[in-house]
Amino acid sequence: MNINIEIIGLIAAIFTTSSFFPQVVKIWKTKQTKDISTTMYIAMMIGTCFWLSYGILINSFSIIAANIVSSILILFVLFFKFLYKNSNN
Repeated sequence: MNINIEIIGLIAAIFTTSSFFPQVVKIWKTKQTKDISTTMYIAMMIGTCFWLSYGILINSFSIIAANIVSSILILFVLFFKFLYKNSNN
């Protein structure tokens, strides 16, 4: 493993993974999810699981860490989507 390449991966992981935080915080504060695409987040979750598997297979810390955190944040969005489903009518 080349440490310089892994550092680039970690920087990319921080930016892409942190992009989910504002959405999670907004949903948590407003309890509004009617404009959130369930299909998009399910597809993203599937992709994230494959990226996690890939990261494990190639032993890449940046890919593993980013996709574990992303998966957790995506699960929060999906949880809130179903939790607040009836409050968005």
